[in-house]
Amino acid sequence: MGAGQASCGTDYSRYRLTPLQRLEVLAAAVGLAGAASYACYRSWPAFILLLLPASVCVPPYMRNVWRERRQRQLELQFRDAIQVISTSLSAGLSVENAIVSAGKELELMYGSDGMMCRELAHMVRQMGMNRPVEELMNSFAERTGLEEIENFARIFQIAKRSGGQLVPVIAHTVQVMDDRFAVKEEIRTLTTSRQFEQKVMNAVPFLMIVYIDSTSPGFFDIMYTTLPGRMIMTACLAVYLLACWLAKRILDISEV
Repeated sequence: MGAGQASCGTDYSRYRLTPLQRLEVLAAAVGLAGAASYACYRSWPAFILLLLPASVCVPPYMRNVWRERRQRQLELQFRDAIQVISTSLSAGLSVENAIVSAGKELELMYGSDGMMCRELAHMVRQMGMNRPVEELMNSFAERTGLEEIENFARIFQIAKRSGGQLVPVIAHTVQVMDDRFAVKEEIRTLTTSRQFEQKVMNAVPFLMIVYIDSTSPGFFDIMYTTLPGRMIMTACLAVYLLACWLAKRILDISEV
């Protein structure tokens, strides 16, 4: 199984890059270093110096992006899973049989390679070895790194061990998760266009330099051949990177 794929036992709070993704990260680091060195220095030594921090910063950034994307998919699949479990419990099935039914239902939706399909299949196998279902649910929740799934596992464990009304507890939890999920999706929808606009704005300075170079060759030569010019371009690069970081922090409000 590829490094980016999910399987039973996967720690979803961490992400290991596949060989193809490592190539993508390397290409991104080279591209960013090349664009910065072209715009600010026009120097091969500067490209090498910029490539070093880019090679350090880009991999964890991309790893975090892919990890969050996988966690969002897992959250969606988990939401569907507990909806099926809640429906099966309401129909009179036991928790164990409800999990088996949810696994079959999700396999039709996401295929046998779906993250929750693998996790539910793992739970079924472990239940066959007499492991308590609440222990399996808690183990899964700890590996997800998602607060909502961890909260559900704690509620499920308390209700199961105390002999409480499991069906209404799970049904209420499903409703609460649906409401939170709807709010998250609305926020993501509202910020998606702004995030795209910000990506366009990030590329504008480089496009302007390319345009001026093509229409007025030599216009920026003084900035690349004199010490004051290089200092100014270095300051501009620092301000640009700070602006990109601030913009990302401002727009990174998808979690509530």
